Amino acid sequence: MKQIIFAIFILLSKSLFAQKTFRVDNFSDKYYGKVFIADTKEVFSKGWVAVYEKGTNKELIKVSSDEITYELHNGKVLANIKELPYGEQSQILYQDFNFDGVKDFAIMDGQNSCYHGPSFKVYLATGTKFKFSPDFTSLAQDYCGMFNIDYKSKIISTMTKSGCCWHQFSEFKVKNNSPYPIKVVAEEMNLWGFIYDYDEDNLVNGKMVSSKYQKLDAGDLKDKIILSFEFEKKKRMYLINSDSTLLYVFTDKNDKIELLYPEDFKYSKTENTLSFKKYNTQFIIFDDKIVAKTPTKSMEMKPVSKTKTGTLTRLDKLSLQNILY
Repeated sequence: MKQIIFAIFILLSKSLFAQKTFRVDNFSDKYYGKVFIADTKEVFSKGWVAVYEKGTNKELIKVSSDEITYELHNGKVLANIKELPYGEQSQILYQDFNFDGVKDFAIMDGQNSCYHGPSFKVYLATGTKFKFSPDFTSLAQDYCGMFNIDYKSKIISTMTKSGCCWHQFSEFKVKNNSPYPIKVVAEEMNLWGFIYDYDEDNLVNGKMVSSKYQKLDAGDLKDKIILSFEFEKKKRMYLINSDSTLLYVFTDKNDKIELLYPEDFKYSKTENTLSFKKYNTQFIIFDDKIVAKTPTKSMEMKPVSKTKTGTLTRLDKLSLQNILY
């Protein structure tokens, strides 16, 4: 009998030892918080987060969760840590979310955002009370962690993703204590691996206007670039060897693609020129210029000096499937 009682005592002791309530007291002169962790040995634990009024110890907000996570700083749990998008995020965030000059609360309610990331319930200050906001809460639930706030522009921004190659970035303004989108940009890596497809929506005169475009990410293409040079207004031409396929890419100053051609080319070794035809225009590429010919005119494009990378002579040593040598 004594052995049974002792075993029960040990189990209860372990259970009680794993539970802990942390006081959070670094964010306000008016309020303090508590974070209860049911099992401190687990990364994610059942628990709750609460906010109290100093002096009266009145409970103002309490949120329970099946998955609370926490980090200690010199043995303490701290509020207002927000390392976006994937870093530490505190259980209590105390700041102005709706740009009315009064601080509000975001309380961690689990790991309900993208990829099992932290999520929050948002409570807006109304006088001496805090009112739950479904609209702001959706921004802290449906994306990757808590949203970011730019007080200078009064813009709230969010990010979400799917896998390695699709991201969405959104911007919101606030009206009547409710956020509304002003810009939504979705980017997705296409089959080339260094070209991204964009779907962008912008609020114009009260309506969202859509546009589609592509961008080139040339940062890791050093070994794949056959020839490249820059023109006026920061426009640039690239010839890229992509898995034995030659691509012609012409971009503007923001890396937006103005022309992408992945089809048939002709290479002249004697003249060291590369040519292709798009619609009714023939493009002839030299090591130091591009000539564009239509049925009625011819235009020569000279690059800016000292912007050239590579040479067409490299084509003679390659076997690219879409070039007629």
